[in-house]
Amino acid sequence: MKINEIKSSLTSIKKNKRRGRGSGSGLGKTAGRGVKGQKSRSGVSINGFEGGQMPIYRRLPKRGFKNHSAINIQNINFNTINNLIKKYKLNPDEIKEEDLFKRKIFKKSKGLLKLLNVGKLEVKTNIEISYASKKAINALEEMGCKINLIKK
Repeated sequence: MKINEIKSSLTSIKKNKRRGRGSGSGLGKTAGRGVKGQKSRSGVSINGFEGGQMPIYRRLPKRGFKNHSAINIQNINFNTINNLIKKYKLNPDEIKEEDLFKRKIFKKSKGLLKLLNVGKLEVKTNIEISYASKKAINALEEMGCKINLIKK
């Protein structure tokens, strides 16, 4: 016995009804399309047609706007940096944006990082990041830390 000789006792092998193959097939003559009219003919697509009435997709107002040239930016602040240093045991002497992406702390697909002035740094830290607010830069420089903004 070969695998192609096995007969199925299940009803899963049910033949499709063949349309327009004679009156004995159950779907002969008009092939289930009824009699006459536009829908009985081939090559007709009137899916969104409402009989000459203004279609619903044109009656409703347009909504929203998607800016395709927008730059995605993720926020990071001093509180977050303090937590990251504790949790991931990062070297506080130098924190780089690339390292945060490589360790999968932040997803690069969600955008570049921007440092915001929220909280206070507990440890002196040198940071290399894409964007930073002016207040965050001033706060770091007052502490004696260096910030390097990456040009992209």
